[in-house]
Amino acid sequence: MRVALCALVPLVLLNLAVAFFGNTTVPPLSLSFLDEKAHALAAYARHRPSCLLEGHPELTPLIRDTERRHHLPPGLLEALVEVESNTEPHRISPAGAMGPGQLMPSTASLLRVKDPFDPAPAIDGSARYLAEQLARFRGNVKLAVAAYNAGPGNVDGRVPRNGETEFYVDKVLTLYERTRPRPPPRPAPAQKRQARPVSATPRHPPVDRPSAG
Repeated sequence: MRVALCALVPLVLLNLAVAFFGNTTVPPLSLSFLDEKAHALAAYARHRPSCLLEGHPELTPLIRDTERRHHLPPGLLEALVEVESNTEPHRISPAGAMGPGQLMPSTASLLRVKDPFDPAPAIDGSARYLAEQLARFRGNVKLAVAAYNAGPGNVDGRVPRNGETEFYVDKVLTLYERTRPRPPPRPAPAQKRQARPVSATPRHPPVDRPSAG
């Protein structure tokens, strides 16, 4: 019994640390994504000293600038980051996804994002990954967002019907439609003034002149 309890202590501590430092909810006895959660905590521990010294820039201007640099639809990356992490740079998910764009350790490594909690490189990595999905799915925003969440291999011409991804896509697109910039309204065409019809009746009746003589 004592051995079993001792074996549970590291598991509980890992999950409690993810919940505390990652500002998320994780069941203390969760056995899911243990390697990913341990990786995320190690990455956070490496990041924390620089964060305490330098702080973080405001994320919204950074996100919008990154959107422009990667030619993303204005407002799409901003909506995605809002749904992923509530725009919190230190968020860790119950699956071990990290940072503002919630990059999994394998995805962060693939994108060469060394510090997924540092907003500038992390958001740039998320933008590049999203741009890749938009190119893969020929500009289809719905499928690109689904691929960002579920992985491109799980998106075969439609959003995976697993509940979680469907809810995620709907939430991102709803926020995107609500917040994306709208083009200015077109000015109303100038109305042409109609020419008045020429009346056959003289404007002033002729004046009777007295006859001579």
